[in-house]
Amino acid sequence: MKTLKYKNLSLFLLLSMLVFSCMNLEELNINPNGVDPASGHPNLLLPTVQTQLGQNVLNLGFGDLAGVMQHTQKDGWSSGHNDYDWGAQGQSWAPFYEALRTNDELLKKAEELNLPHHKALGLILKANLFGLVADLWGDAPFSQALKGELGGEDNLKPVYDSQKDIYMGVLADLETANQLLAGDAGSGGAIPATQDVYYQGDIMKWRKFANSLSLRYLMRISNKEAAMSKAGIEKIVGNPGQYPLILSPSDDARMNYIGASPADSWPSNTVYDKSTSGNYLRIKVCSTLIDALKRLGDPRIAVYAERITTPLMVEPDWKDDRDEIINGVRHVAQNIAEDYETNWGEELNLASDYIGLPPSSPAGGAYNLNPDLAQGTFNPHCSQLNPMYKDAVGALLQSRLMTASEVHFILAEAALKGWTVGDQKMHYEAAIKTSFESWKISASYDAYIKGGGKYNGTLEQLIEQKWISSWTAASEAWFDYRRTGLPKLTTGPYAKRQAIPLRFYYMRDEILLNPTNVNAAINGLEPTGFAAPDPKNSAWSKTWLLQGTAFPY
Repeated sequence: MKTLKYKNLSLFLLLSMLVFSCMNLEELNINPNGVDPASGHPNLLLPTVQTQLGQNVLNLGFGDLAGVMQHTQKDGWSSGHNDYDWGAQGQSWAPFYEALRTNDELLKKAEELNLPHHKALGLILKANLFGLVADLWGDAPFSQALKGELGGEDNLKPVYDSQKDIYMGVLADLETANQLLAGDAGSGGAIPATQDVYYQGDIMKWRKFANSLSLRYLMRISNKEAAMSKAGIEKIVGNPGQYPLILSPSDDARMNYIGASPADSWPSNTVYDKSTSGNYLRIKVCSTLIDALKRLGDPRIAVYAERITTPLMVEPDWKDDRDEIINGVRHVAQNIAEDYETNWGEELNLASDYIGLPPSSPAGGAYNLNPDLAQGTFNPHCSQLNPMYKDAVGALLQSRLMTASEVHFILAEAALKGWTVGDQKMHYEAAIKTSFESWKISASYDAYIKGGGKYNGTLEQLIEQKWISSWTAASEAWFDYRRTGLPKLTTGPYAKRQAIPLRFYYMRDEILLNPTNVNAAINGLEPTGFAAPDPKNSAWSKTWLLQGTAFPY
């Protein structure tokens, strides 16, 4: 029986080999469900690049960089998020270059088909992606990147352009994009609304996006190229007809989630991730942000966080180990509070409304006498995220690429520097107003701007408010922190270094595959006093952008 079975199997394999030997090998390598590059249209590529970029931006701003900037903390599996325990096997630029490769095909097809508006959109997406690569790593493949399909040693091991040159390239591409989009709409090639994830084919909004990104990068380099930054920002602001900007939330560059699968849903949702230790339960709002919002009486606290369900009260006169819930409040004996503080090195938080998880807390899942000591659990004595972050899709569950609030904050900072961009107070107040509009709490603006948000004309206030407004988009808060040292953040006791990191490590795979060029980039880094015991390739080494500026330390 076994012999017969093996003979039949051998005959099947032989026939299969004969059939396949008659087929052209090139035919076997064709994906029957894919788009033929020879006939593909940029409209088919555009939404792919947009969604890749949008997911990358949110993964940064709601992921580990939200931990770095102390918007959130995790109470389990938290070392990368809370403690900056990164390394050469951690963050990879592969998702960025994957999107850039697809975008490169979009640009090639736009050139081939003479579609200047598609080319402009490709240049804006390229600028945003390469700008992020330079922001996160420093020097990187740019001018010689995306040529691997051509073969050859140089194309497979591209040189690294300097961080400065990448920023210059980003600004040049955005200028070109604005000019292309200013052309006649009829000859530019229509962008179908159904293929444009961000703006549904609205060319004017794309122009505003391009010029607003230019403001971002001109301010980014302001400590190193002050004259260029000043001239560029003043040129844009001084000619609104030629350089329209995102000044209203209706023009924000945002990506909505559709919630049809785990891949296109909000990352902390409990619709697809039903685990009791999933992202929603693990992520807590950080005490740094909670305390700032409470100090200012900021109504955005209710948008970002949820009130605790059970306040704590310590009873000094109770006998040891007495622990009871009375009328919704947990009362504990003095010795329970003292034992907690001795074991974890931090005091109990007895607030009755919102309580954040401290940065790099040693207690983690046990914080504030959580009765369930497992990691990633519901904690009745610590604020969870607002319940809307359990959803897969929602009106406020968006990747926020560029907002009116950020633009006004940039212009307020430029005005503070004395540049000709309008009134600082006007832009500051507009920044907060548009933030409130974005989070659907406009009715609270008037009281806030007269209270906790009242203008005082300092950079400290401006950057703190920009940090608060950058919720779920914390990467921009990190980039601002690096060049200003604001807000003044203190690391927690378990942090890998007692300083906020400054960049991502170059990846081990890149070091192995392209050693000459990556080592040249590493040698251009400047270690700080917090880099050791890393070599120069450290999250605490300075790229060109920070070298010689004394910021943030």
